[in-house]
Amino acid sequence: MKLKIKALSPKIGTDIPHPFYATAGAAAMDLHACVDAPVVIPARGRAVIPTGLAIALPSADYVALVYARSGLGIKHGIAPANCVGVIDSDYRGEIMVGLQNSGDTDYTVQPADRIAQLMIAPVLRPELELVDELDDTDRGAGGFGSTGK
Repeated sequence: MKLKIKALSPKIGTDIPHPFYATAGAAAMDLHACVDAPVVIPARGRAVIPTGLAIALPSADYVALVYARSGLGIKHGIAPANCVGVIDSDYRGEIMVGLQNSGDTDYTVQPADRIAQLMIAPVLRPELELVDELDDTDRGAGGFGSTGK
């Protein structure tokens, strides 16, 4: 499969790297901040950061998912505000990353900073069947913590 990537900013490829897989085993590629000046995400606040990129997935058989970078999340409390961003196959606009700061101090995103990860995944669209009953399992309707530690 090929993922078409369009640079929406002249900075892409010069000041800001194109997306790429950092290692042979990487499942996702980093997205970078395409901003002219630093952006402050206030403590407990949010900001929308542009990437300067648009993509074209080849079909509705694929979705692009925007995930947190683990270092930003663990060290600074910076993660996508919607947990996981979903980019549908028919979207052609700029990829924007809404970031949330769950920390107690402001966080500054610098131009070209790595802000999130982009993963491409297959999509299954099952036929829906409305039923009156579901099959039984050992767990049943047991929810949070019902299977122990």
